[in-house]
Amino acid sequence: NLEKLKGVHVIIPLISEHRELSKLLTTYTDALPKLVNKKTKRVHTHFNQTIAATGRLSSTNPNLQNIPIRTELGLQVRKAFIAEKGYTLLACDYSQIELRIVAHLAHDRTLLDIFKNGEDVHTATAARIHGVSLDQVTKQMRSAAKTVNFGVLYGQGAKALAEQTGMSLHEAKDFIAKYFSLFSGVKKYIDDIKSLVVELGYVETLSGRRRFLPEIHSNNPMIRAAAERMAVNTPVQGTNADIIKIAMISLYKQLQNVDDAKMILQVHDELVFEVRDDVLEKVARLVKNEMENAMKLNVPIVVEPRAGKNLAELKLLAL
Repeated sequence: NLEKLKGVHVIIPLISEHRELSKLLTTYTDALPKLVNKKTKRVHTHFNQTIAATGRLSSTNPNLQNIPIRTELGLQVRKAFIAEKGYTLLACDYSQIELRIVAHLAHDRTLLDIFKNGEDVHTATAARIHGVSLDQVTKQMRSAAKTVNFGVLYGQGAKALAEQTGMSLHEAKDFIAKYFSLFSGVKKYIDDIKSLVVELGYVETLSGRRRFLPEIHSNNPMIRAAAERMAVNTPVQGTNADIIKIAMISLYKQLQNVDDAKMILQVHDELVFEVRDDVLEKVARLVKNEMENAMKLNVPIVVEPRAGKNLAELKLLAL
């Protein structure tokens, strides 16, 4: 991992930069123009329903769920994805949906209250762990809380947390202990799901889709631990996949005979549409409503619509 070697030698950042440039060149700059359809003059991806075990759609040839966003150069690639003249790209994504699903599955009172109060979950987690008010939470405190909030779903331990946040191993262990003390419902959910998968051999999403995990009975502790992580994560990520698919079906039916709005892309928590400029707000309201009501949880489901002429310049829409 080059990140761990940062500062060891002057060549490390240069290797990282070369890797980024090489990937952008081979995956996007060189490859995408060759994949433009001669009839439509557009790039079309292939969505696969049955490749990801959690039920997520995957995108291939080309993979348009992985368009870079984190770096300045990556944003330049996103600028190439533009709306037709007279149209705008509308991207609607679920806000912190996996943690909302965790709150629902775990019946965790603290997590439920955070979402019902409309608080930012990472800031609220940091405030409670450190015993400070929301406005006293620093960027570093929020970042560590965010790492744990998501790490919990993937079986992250103290060592990985320490590496990601710069904490000492002792601090990371203490942080996780405080987290599970604060979110005891989440701890119970994780322990219960691990027991349940041993008993049943499978886990289920909220809509009843099963994932069988025979590896849970392996004699190899590493394989068993991996199966436990999948057991914890699948009901969460799988339910997320179910929710957005339900929304997609509903929206497809409503937009099927409409020339001024088309669903063009799904990126896990997000749906992207091409919408005629004069009906942008109307369609955004419709999409937001359908996505937020695709499934009822014990916490509000929140969708944040953004719009722009290309994928790099999407701005929040005030509806």
